[in-house]
Amino acid sequence: MSTESSTITVRLVRSFEHRNFRPVVYHGVNLDQTVKQFIAFVQKDVPSRTGIPPPFKNYKYDTMKIIHQAHRSKTNELVVSLEDDDKLILKEESTLKAAGVANETELAFFCEEDYRNYKANPVSAW
Repeated sequence: MSTESSTITVRLVRSFEHRNFRPVVYHGVNLDQTVKQFIAFVQKDVPSRTGIPPPFKNYKYDTMKIIHQAHRSKTNELVVSLEDDDKLILKEESTLKAAGVANETELAFFCEEDYRNYKANPVSAW
């Protein structure tokens, strides 16, 4: 499948503790663009999307991490896996393809500070 027709699901993570997230699907994503360009695109697109509640639209997302890739095993973690950050957190200077993103990849988009705090104390609040 060509890079111009890649489908990527971005999971907007509002709260790790409360497992509060909203998936957004993007079709026709060019995997040759940099991670920084894709982050800027999603940050601009989310506030204009209908069907997304205001708390998700106005949040300070800044980091993407691979959650799942097509035809591979999934983690048992409900929001995002806390392991393999060095391999799965996308580096802004690399392209999506070089970072391991392929067609039907699912990415988490979250605030890095919130993720670090949750990782230090991974307790869910209900």
